[in-house]
Parts: sequence; structure tokens; C-alpha cells
Amino acid sequence: MRRIWLVFSQTVTVAVAVLFVVGTFKPEWLQQRGLVPGVHRATTVDDGNVPVTMATGKPVLQPLSAAARRAAPAVVSVTASRAPAIQGDPRSQDPWFRFFFGQQPARTEPQIGLGSGVIVSSEGYLLTNNHVVDGADDIQVRLSDGREAQAKLVGTDPESDVAVLKIELDRLPTVTLGNIEQMQIGDAVLAIGNPFNVGQTVTSGIVSAVGRSGLGLSTFENFIQTDAAINPGNSGGALIDVNGNLIGINTAIYSRSGGSLGIGFAIPIDLARQVMEGLVRDGHVTRGWIGVQPRDLDPEFAQSFKLPVHEGVLITGVLQDGPASSAGMKPGDVVTRIGDKPVRNTAQLMNAVAALKPRSEALIAVQRGDKALELKVTVAQRPKSAAQRNEE
Repeated sequence: MRRIWLVFSQTVTVAVAVLFVVGTFKPEWLQQRGLVPGVHRATTVDDGNVPVTMATGKPVLQPLSAAARRAAPAVVSVTASRAPAIQGDPRSQDPWFRFFFGQQPARTEPQIGLGSGVIVSSEGYLLTNNHVVDGADDIQVRLSDGREAQAKLVGTDPESDVAVLKIELDRLPTVTLGNIEQMQIGDAVLAIGNPFNVGQTVTSGIVSAVGRSGLGLSTFENFIQTDAAINPGNSGGALIDVNGNLIGINTAIYSRSGGSLGIGFAIPIDLARQVMEGLVRDGHVTRGWIGVQPRDLDPEFAQSFKLPVHEGVLITGVLQDGPASSAGMKPGDVVTRIGDKPVRNTAQLMNAVAALKPRSEALIAVQRGDKALELKVTVAQRPKSAAQRNEE
């Protein structure tokens, strides 16, 4: 009996040792057999957005390489060029003028901008940044498979730094648009673009923050912050999640040297999609407007006026005969909610108002001294910016 027990204990010890060695150096062998705790091998189905297991219905995270393979074909390189400027007397273009006066036209080198874009429609629509194509006379797009095409500028929106292009090619790869509401700080992401014109490049990181504003990059700011390396040339490229879905358009970096310091910003795809739909459908973006001058509510002001709220947006000015004025809003009111959306800062107020449809009615909750009020405001259309008026 003692001998049997000794053989059994030695066998168990050897088996445990083998499992330890295999689990350390070849864990995939155990995963394939469903022996690693917390890892279950199950058939997955793709619902067009997030793969789920048949057994549990829980999301299955794909390897980052699979996400890159899924999205990378839809990310393109964008070259925007502007005709060279002509210096000197405009009459120097006339051959007879040059013959008699000997003046030759002085030309500067053509201006060429490099960036990236993302194909989001099989019909050939691309998303990129406004600053990538701003003022361009010619826009060329190069796909990852080597094909090239001249792009038509469908429209731009400087207030969000979004531009929409269109190319005419067959069998275009497209990317699936993701769901921003499911994104959380700490989620793994990939940035895909053409940094420094070296060719398509994929970098990885996490979502560092959401709702970044006050950066002075555009009028409507609600950026996703990521530490995935974004460099010059990545602008207009894709920020994708671990399932290869597009969640943002890479826009800017925080840098003192021109290179990546691990702080990059992307426009959320829900905002970019809203802008694209307006540009494609109407040729411009329609936004709501109520005619107020807002600023963030600081604790000193709330304490001085003994306000019962500590979050909101202080209204410092109300346009006479504007929508807010007609609804009874006054300077000194603190906006705390628009519809069912809480408002904590100026950026949230601007984005919430912009999302309202002109000529619709919205309930805006305000704090006036010790009174909480709800004002029914008839939303107007946001006036065009100076840049948009100059384009016309």
C-alpha cells in the first residue's frame, strides 16, 4: 500500500511539473484544450460589430493583429497640393511684357501636404481632417493595395476639423464604424496612418481620456485622448478598437519637438459621422444655436452667489431677441441640463446645443439664484462662421 501511494504521489508531482513548464513556455497548447482557467474555447459568431461566444454571449476580444488586418486596407494616404504662388507684377505673365521689360515670373515651390484618410463607404466616401486638405487644388489618394485616384472634395467643416472626400474606384475596402458608448478609458486601441510619409504604420496604445476640450484646435471639441503614437502625417487616419472598428479620426498631437510624446487626440466617430452625413446630404452641417455667451462655472462664483449647484455653465450674455432671450434666459443663469443631458462645462453645452435640430423645442434646466427653472427654447440654426462665409 505504501508503495502504491509513493508511485501515485510521484506521478502527480511529475504531471504538475509538466503542466507548469507547458503553461510557462507554450500556453497556447493549453488554451487550445481549454485547460487555462478563465479561457474557454467556443465557436464565435460575428454580428457585424463585436464577435460573441455562442455559449455565453460575451464579447470575444480579437488579437490586435486581427484588428489591424481588418481595418488597415481602408486607411489611405492623402496628398493635398496647392498650385505655386506667383510673385511679382501680374503682367509678367504676358509674353510681350516679358519681351520688352525682361521680367520673368517668380514662382515659389508648390505646397504639398501629407495626411491620411479612412474609407467608410463602398460608394467611395472618405473621412479625413479639414486641415489636411484646406486650400488644396488637387487631392490624390493612395490605397494600401497600391491603387491611386484623384479625390473630389465633398465638403469641409472647419468647426470640427472634419472633411469628406470621394473617390471613384471599384472593390473599395471599408471600415466598420464603432460604438463610442461602449468605449472606456483603458481600452486598447490602434492608430493607423501614414506618418512622415514612410508608408502605412500601425501603433498601439490605450484610451487615455475622453471628452477632452479647451485645446483650441477647433470650435467643437470632444476629443478622445490616446497614447498610441501619432505623428505628422497621421492626421485624418484611423483610431480603431480591438475588433477593428473605427472609433475616431486622428487629428492632433501634443508635442514640443514635432514628434509623438504619447498624447494624441482623435475626433469621436459619432461626431465625424454626423458631420459627414450633413456634408453628403446637404453640402453643409446644420447645427442648433440658442444665442448665449457661456463660460465654465467656477467655485468662487457659486460660493459668492450662494448657488445650490456646483456644476454647470454660467451664462454671461444673452443675445437680444435670440432663442434663449425669447425663452426668458438671463445673464447670471447657470445651465445644468439640456433635455436629458447633464451639462458640466462649456464644451458640453456647445456640443449639446449643436446636436439640436433647428426649429425644434428643447427644455433647458437653469439655476437662477435659489430657483431651479426649466425653459422651453425654440432652437435656431447656428450662423455660419467667418471661414464659411469667406468660402462663399
